[in-house]
Amino acid sequence: MRKLSALLLVFGISIYSGAVELAAQAEPSGFQILKKYFIEGDWRFMVLVLTCLILGLAFCIERIITLNIATANTDKLLERIDENLKAGDLQGAMEVCKSTQGPTASVLYEGLKNANGGPEAVEKAIVSYGGVQMGLLEKGLVWISLFIAIAPMLGFMGTVIGMIQAFDRIAQVGDLSPAVVADGIKVALLTTVFGLIVAIILQIFYNYIVSKIDGIVNKMEDASIALVDVMASNNVFK
Repeated sequence: MRKLSALLLVFGISIYSGAVELAAQAEPSGFQILKKYFIEGDWRFMVLVLTCLILGLAFCIERIITLNIATANTDKLLERIDENLKAGDLQGAMEVCKSTQGPTASVLYEGLKNANGGPEAVEKAIVSYGGVQMGLLEKGLVWISLFIAIAPMLGFMGTVIGMIQAFDRIAQVGDLSPAVVADGIKVALLTTVFGLIVAIILQIFYNYIVSKIDGIVNKMEDASIALVDVMASNNVFK
């Protein structure tokens, strides 16, 4: 998983670099304006905000790919388990779960493995292992949340520094004309805008990932309840 995250990070950086080059070739004026605003917004903070965007997107892409792989057709999985249990092949039902990717199959496998302990043992195993799978599904979300929080904070920090620079300029010149404070205010506004844009982009991805996790968890819970019913109907419990 760490190797996948690293590869996605390198891939994301490569895509960003390629996009920047294409933008520079296709619309040099637009690229120059973006570059100008990036530099004028105090590049020290802009680089940090851009880093938050790149790292945040890397984690988002990794989670989305992992969750898409983890999404399984639970109805079809339960049908195959039911077919094996009707034939009295508990081991075959377990092999079906082992050969299926995703947390739902792993949870059902733990339930089948504890069939000899009765329905209480099956339910206990499902609940215990379900908590483990839930933690794996939410892995990396804390980092995305961190970048969502840090990006606007860095923008606001640039805003504060820009205002300080504006007041320093007023103190040096001794004049309160707009031309004196324009540069400092521009830095303040640009860093805030870029920080908020990054936070908005990552928040959209974060909400999508959370909704995806909720859907997987709901399917996992439904499949777990259905598994107990299937096992009971096929007289697996002795």
